[in-house]
Amino acid sequence: MSEKPLEPNGSDKDEDLVDFILNLPLFEFLEREELHEVAARMDFKDLDPGEVLFNEWDKADFVCFVESGELDVTKKTGPHSSDVMATLRRGRSIGEMSIINNFPRSSTVIARSKVRLAVFQRAAFDDILSKKVNLGVNILKGLANLLSINLKKASSRLADNMLPMG
Repeated sequence: MSEKPLEPNGSDKDEDLVDFILNLPLFEFLEREELHEVAARMDFKDLDPGEVLFNEWDKADFVCFVESGELDVTKKTGPHSSDVMATLRRGRSIGEMSIINNFPRSSTVIARSKVRLAVFQRAAFDDILSKKVNLGVNILKGLANLLSINLKKASSRLADNMLPMG
């Protein structure tokens, strides 16, 4: 069964996105032609310092990749307080699980500086998955790999902070 092309539009925006996403772990199993098909369904979003990308408990339906600038990932510690849990820079992603599930956001993300993000919506992923199954499966492989890497890092940090038993 042959799959119909997704009609990338070949714009400069798409070429800029392809050049950026080429080395992102989520897309590491894709060929350049497939990256064009993904880029055709992505957009850039710019944030000013202090601007909120999303709040903890918001509906999650997109993943973002930091193209430039810095984002602070914060978690509420009280009714009127929060702590910065991480600062994300170029090449880092936020919200990877949102392209496959409907869970709410687990943190608030705020621009620390002027930020440019590449945004991939769940609807765009669903479109790819329904029209280009092999491409969708390769994105899922990249997602599984990325989540595995993140889990390994989290486990290592947890082990480093555990008290010795005994």
